[in-house]
Amino acid sequence: MSAWKTIRNSIAVWRNVVPGTIMVGLVTAARLTGMLQWLEWKALDQGLRLRSAEPVDERILIIGINEADIQRAGTYPIPDGILADLLKKLQADQPAVIGLDIVRDLPVQPGHAALVAAFQNPRVMAVEKVLPMTIKPPPTVPPEQIGFADALPDADGALRRSLLGTSDAQDHWHFSLSLRLAEIYLTTQHVSLENGIHDPDAMRFGSVELTRFQPNFGGYIRADAGGNQVMLNFRSGHKPFRIASLQDVQSGNVDPTWIRDRIVLIGITAPSVKDVVNVSAIASDTAQIYGVEAQAHAVSQIISAVLDQRPLLNAWAEGWEYLWIVLWGVFGIWLGRVVRAPLWLLLGLTIACIALIGSSYGLLLLGWWIPVVPALLVLLLNGAGLTAFYRYDQDLRSRLQDRQRVIDYTFSTIHNGPLQTLSGVMRQMQSQELSSSQILVELQQLNRELRSVYASVSQDALVQNQQFYLSDEHELNLQEPLDKVLHEVCSSVMERDLPCFQALTVQLVTFKPLDERHLSVEQKRALCRFLEEALCNVGKHAMCATRLEVRCGCFQGRNLLQVMDNGSGSKPSLPEGMGTQQAKRLAQQLQGRFVREERSTGGTLCELSWSVKKRFWQKRQSQPPL
Repeated sequence: MSAWKTIRNSIAVWRNVVPGTIMVGLVTAARLTGMLQWLEWKALDQGLRLRSAEPVDERILIIGINEADIQRAGTYPIPDGILADLLKKLQADQPAVIGLDIVRDLPVQPGHAALVAAFQNPRVMAVEKVLPMTIKPPPTVPPEQIGFADALPDADGALRRSLLGTSDAQDHWHFSLSLRLAEIYLTTQHVSLENGIHDPDAMRFGSVELTRFQPNFGGYIRADAGGNQVMLNFRSGHKPFRIASLQDVQSGNVDPTWIRDRIVLIGITAPSVKDVVNVSAIASDTAQIYGVEAQAHAVSQIISAVLDQRPLLNAWAEGWEYLWIVLWGVFGIWLGRVVRAPLWLLLGLTIACIALIGSSYGLLLLGWWIPVVPALLVLLLNGAGLTAFYRYDQDLRSRLQDRQRVIDYTFSTIHNGPLQTLSGVMRQMQSQELSSSQILVELQQLNRELRSVYASVSQDALVQNQQFYLSDEHELNLQEPLDKVLHEVCSSVMERDLPCFQALTVQLVTFKPLDERHLSVEQKRALCRFLEEALCNVGKHAMCATRLEVRCGCFQGRNLLQVMDNGSGSKPSLPEGMGTQQAKRLAQQLQGRFVREERSTGGTLCELSWSVKKRFWQKRQSQPPL
């Protein structure tokens, strides 16, 4: 029986948490299939956009050829001669490296020879394109001065990753323009490019290893991680870099200190050329930046990580990510099950959401991208969404319990009243002990008792109050000490005209205080019915009984309600009736034990006992002897 009780309790516990567990599983499955990828991207973008503005990275200068510069040139593409003159003027101020983010696979006359000569400087980088189609670099530029300018936008069109190296269709390895520029600049700071230590396929400058992007990095699911990619931790602020125009350089309006020992990037910043990329992680009106600005962010990320210890974007291992999601789901289940009041639940969910979002944002500032969207979903769904389910389940159970209580009380009222009278009449009629007038009197009594059932049931079962209606004339207050109430039940029942009470010569009645701190009103009412039922059974079935013992109290850490007789008419071996079933249900509610059995010395024992609920630091008492 104990093992079965344990199994049933376990089933009850799991039944309460299964909906929440299913919700955690569904959110996890949605993440595994990539359904939450777009939301996680947006959460990352929003977190990066909310950061406070960083100071201008003065190590990088962007020379943007704008619409006015194109109008002055009178043609597009910009002729090679103009670019050659620009490079010559910049080289005069001794920059650390120059990156020309303008494709020059074919000559654009006039001035092509001058541009070829300008590329003879080893600190001038040209660009190419390798994915998905190839655009070759200037043919006279050495390979070590060439970097590709390919971008890897995500499915929503936004740029979040930087491709540092990749192989082409002929399996030739190429480096990006941003990596080339960062490598040359860091060489001037005595830091060289090497292979990673923790990840041999990663790139490393000094002690800083560039975290290589993986297919399931952060919120990405089965992404293309080909080549060598890193996440882009864009520099925050509306003005992350200094920008000058072609005209500013040509007219000498650029401070030479902005160029000397700096990284200079030359690109197109004219809207008509449409050399733009979508970036949601930067606060801007159009959510777009020019391609040359994207190159500047990629370069700045590398040199800032190496020289300033600015964090790169990292992600947890997948196992830790899903453990994080499950833990928030479990917390949501706990919150939905424990907190009953809607306002307290709302407050608890608000605090939990703030804590989750705040911790995720704090970790993002430290360079860790953690799964905030799925964790927030399981928290809200389990904490708020499933609360309605739990409340409905509780209400349904409460209604079923109310119905069962009405049924039980109706049975008890009929069983302990009219049926007792009817049983006595039938027994006396069989023995021909009653005259016609006596039968009429008994039937009139039965009529009154039957008519009182409705009123009794209405008052005691349908109306929630603190009373126990023992009969029309006898109403007990359940707010009084329970041992006193039970004693009144015992005294009232013993006054009833039941046949087996007539021969009793010895009545031992002991009522001591019970530990009733954790008993509900309904449980107290059920205990009164139990005692009434047990005594009525003695009065009906305990033939030739001369001794009755009623014992009530708290003994050695257990509450005890016990009725014993020495009669011979009770037959516990018969199939159990409704009264026995009610007693067993009551014992189950109290997590106690019900016993109804024949005594070895004769008679019947009817007993209900249950443990007193102790505080967790108190030792558990042993069971009282029967």
